[in-house]
Amino acid sequence: MKITRTATLAGVSIAAMLALAACGNNAEEAAPADAMATDTSAMAPAPAASGTVVEVAQSNPDFSTLVSAVTSADLAGTLGGAGPFTVFAPTNAAFEKVPAATRDSLMAPAGKADLTKILTYHVVPGRVDAATLTQQIQAGGGSAALTTVEGGTLTARVGADGVVTLTDEKGGVSRVVQADVAASNGIIHAIDTVAMPN
Repeated sequence: MKITRTATLAGVSIAAMLALAACGNNAEEAAPADAMATDTSAMAPAPAASGTVVEVAQSNPDFSTLVSAVTSADLAGTLGGAGPFTVFAPTNAAFEKVPAATRDSLMAPAGKADLTKILTYHVVPGRVDAATLTQQIQAGGGSAALTTVEGGTLTARVGADGVVTLTDEKGGVSRVVQADVAASNGIIHAIDTVAMPN
C-alpha cells in the first residue's frame, strides 16, 4: 500500500487528530499494519518522537488547524494522557476541504460538542501501526473495522494503488498520506480528508 507523504504525522497531536476526526470521514475498525504497509514506497515512516501525540502535532506546521481544533474542543489534556492512542490526523489541506462556514461554526464555542465528536472520531484506542493495520485488513478479507473513541467506526482498506484508505460512516473516503509518526503515548497517521461520524 502506498501512502503519500502529503502530511507529516510527526507534527500531529492526538488532540489535533481528534479535532480533525470531528470534521472528517467515517471508517470501520482498523486492520493490521501489514495492510497499510503493502506499498511502503510512498509511506516512509516518520522518525520516532518523544512527545505526546498532541506535542508531536504541535511541532508540525501541517497540523496547525488540527491543533487549533483540539484546543477549541479542550481535548489536549485527554490526548496528552497515557493512551495509547492511534490518531488519524487530518492535515491542514484536509481541513481546507471543509467549507469555511462549517469550520468557523465548529470552532465557535457553540460548536464545541460537534467538534469534539468529530475529533474523537479520528482516534482509535491502542497503538495500531501500519503493519498491524495491514494485517487486520488482510485478516478481514480486504477491510478492517476500527472502533473510534467517539464510538463510531472507520473502515480501512487498501486501494488498487496500494494506498490505505478510511471510509467514514457517511461514505467519505480519506487516504493515509503518512504513516507511523511515533509519539510517547501512541502513533499518528496523517490523512488527506476529515472523516465525519453519523
